[in-house]
Amino acid sequence: MAIPEICNAEKMIGSELLYLDAVGFQEKKRPLLKVDTLEELKPKKGSSFKQIVVALAANVGTMNTGLVFGYSAVSLPQLQAKGSRLLINRHQASWIASVSTIGTPCGCILSGYLTDLVGRKKTLLFTQLPAIIGWIMIGSATSVEWIYVGRFLAGLSSGMIGAPSRVYTCEVSQPHLRGVLSGFASVGTSLGVMLEYLAGSILDWYTLAYFNALLSTTALCAAFFIPESPSWLISSQKDEKRCKASLKRVRDSTCDVDVEVNNLVTFSENNTKLSAKKKLKMICQASTVKPFLILTTYFILSQYSGLNVVTFYAVDIIKDSGSTLDKYVATILLGVIRLLFTVIGCMLMWRFGRKTLSYVSSIGCGLSMVCFGGYMVQHDIWKSQGITPRATWVPVMNLSTFYAASTIGYLIVPWVMIGEVYPNQVRGVVGGLTTCVGHFSLFVVLQTYPIFQEHFTKPGTFFIYGVVALSSTLFIYLYLPETKGKSLQEIEESFVKKKKPDIGNKVVVPDIVNNLPKAAPNVVV
Repeated sequence: MAIPEICNAEKMIGSELLYLDAVGFQEKKRPLLKVDTLEELKPKKGSSFKQIVVALAANVGTMNTGLVFGYSAVSLPQLQAKGSRLLINRHQASWIASVSTIGTPCGCILSGYLTDLVGRKKTLLFTQLPAIIGWIMIGSATSVEWIYVGRFLAGLSSGMIGAPSRVYTCEVSQPHLRGVLSGFASVGTSLGVMLEYLAGSILDWYTLAYFNALLSTTALCAAFFIPESPSWLISSQKDEKRCKASLKRVRDSTCDVDVEVNNLVTFSENNTKLSAKKKLKMICQASTVKPFLILTTYFILSQYSGLNVVTFYAVDIIKDSGSTLDKYVATILLGVIRLLFTVIGCMLMWRFGRKTLSYVSSIGCGLSMVCFGGYMVQHDIWKSQGITPRATWVPVMNLSTFYAASTIGYLIVPWVMIGEVYPNQVRGVVGGLTTCVGHFSLFVVLQTYPIFQEHFTKPGTFFIYGVVALSSTLFIYLYLPETKGKSLQEIEESFVKKKKPDIGNKVVVPDIVNNLPKAAPNVVV
């Protein structure tokens, strides 16, 4: 049965509305009154509660990323302590800390392929299997090689979860909730870091690994109960029935699901499934290349603002700063601040959008890093002169400010936009590549941090991070698009919108008239 095309508008030239008949596309004319605005045909807001629950279930697995980040910080001191069940040296400890970052980019690429091939839900289920196996291997390890493999698998899972969780959340949520719900992935990561710091202060390293495996199993079970992405069901499966059923599960009875399905069908018909060659061609088009360059640059700038250096080297940084606060207590405090401001950032994104929060991060991180480096210089001067350091609370305050500012924008915005800015047909693949770049930039920054300290001194390193953060403000102003309140179709079209010609005093004909369907010679019903 054919689906009639409906032209939705409040006013037209001549105050007439053309209704299209499904059989003959016959024109019917009558005056268009204000009451005939066809508001009933516009998608209504669905149940916020249902969308929140589905988004939560899809993002439980993102906690594994935080678990991977935090595990080395709390487990390495235990593994290096005398009497450890498995004693390691400093060289082995560095590999345990970094090997997960090798698996993460691999997971990003793999999940990007699977997200489009088998669907969002199945990919979310599959991502938890390497994490469960990896954490169990670490917990039962009898040699350091087992820990290497387990950390690699956990990192692989961490990379795999990034793109599908965000893409899925964007596709099942409506525009008024999408910004908040897409931030759940960042909340999950921050929650994982905090849980790892807290649990690591109580549990030994192998029991902590089993605890992590239990959380990954919980994420696997949660993903079983979510519906498949309606956008994927239409674009890849052409299954309107399942698409409608999926939408009903994440909306409510007051939401006009039929119109939303019709919109997805119409959009999909204009974006038919592509072969590998055509998909590669689409990846090279402006609608994909432009947002890819914007997001990858965003990731690089945010990482070289010191974003995750503080997370991975928190204990050493606090110790070198001259603060008198216990370094482990300070680490837990930073974990709590990260979680708190991740939640606050998601709420602020709903109100202020992506660019505003990015400004907060770039300016806040820049100033706090410069001040932190300045205090370290002054601390070294006091130390060389034999003077007791003063205001030892300043470095912790600077780091807390840095954590709060970076979390609000840097840790949320680019990950949310991965699920927003790419064309539907290549969203999974390019989203995975973008996530890969994000994690690879993390690996590079972590590897270059000791090199920077050696060549530019410790205070100089933080000065560099501060300057990069401040300079990224200009990039955000010039290139970062604002996606708040826009549909995914509107965002995609914004990257290929052509400049309108100068029409001078010519008569302007509304786009809605030009876009009216032309009579077709043969209509199949």
